[in-house]
Amino acid sequence: MAAKFYVIWAGHQTGIFTDWPSCKRNVDKFPGARYKSFKTRAEAEAAFADQATVSRHTGDDSNNKTSKRKHKKGLKTYSAAEIAECDAEYLLFTDGGCDPNPGKAGSGLAVYYKQELQELWFGLFNPQGTNNTAELNALHQAIIKAADLIAQNNTVAIFCDSQYAIQCVDTWAVNWQKNNWKKAGGDIKNLAIIQPMFTLYQRVKDRLTLHHVNGHVGVEGNELADRMSMLAIKQREKSFTRYSDTQDIAKILAMQAG
Repeated sequence: MAAKFYVIWAGHQTGIFTDWPSCKRNVDKFPGARYKSFKTRAEAEAAFADQATVSRHTGDDSNNKTSKRKHKKGLKTYSAAEIAECDAEYLLFTDGGCDPNPGKAGSGLAVYYKQELQELWFGLFNPQGTNNTAELNALHQAIIKAADLIAQNNTVAIFCDSQYAIQCVDTWAVNWQKNNWKKAGGDIKNLAIIQPMFTLYQRVKDRLTLHHVNGHVGVEGNELADRMSMLAIKQREKSFTRYSDTQDIAKILAMQAG
């Protein structure tokens, strides 16, 4: 049977998946799930990119009507080729996983120096987390790492596959803060993570770029961060811990994917 590629535009996790069980797990019991199968990866990537500006709609924001609409500007999604051309000295890739959603959550980070893998980090296990909390925690750790690198006069770019996490810290939090951390639609979820992350981001944003990258499309840094997020869940690692063996990338990529 020929392989298929499954695109999920709205689900527990969005992106391109290479097997039906992974796709089914991410669309089951998700209100308004949107997905489709394609015969080739190229067709899947093109289809996903066409609607990449649709806000990521996951469990935390099911009551937020704005999350169901396209943002006027959206986020540019960077391809592997564009990432390879990035001239920042350090590239940080983040990912969060949750199985099921809500459920056991963990976060991962991959650190590259001059396009070569340098460090992997995993942890922040939460037995009652969500995909969004895991993504926010991963991005927060990346910004903490970036702030340290920037203090040493390094150039840094962060690549995150969660539009929700990026827009929380880079767009929405600006108005939330002005309105005393309130919004018209009700309470803001995940403020315990968003507020300290936003404070730190404000200090370094002029020297730091946040970029969106699609998940599960073969971007090595994103895939490695994904494996770390699942390792955090498997090992129930609550601290954020450096992974000891980064030498065998193929072996790491063969680990459980989110």
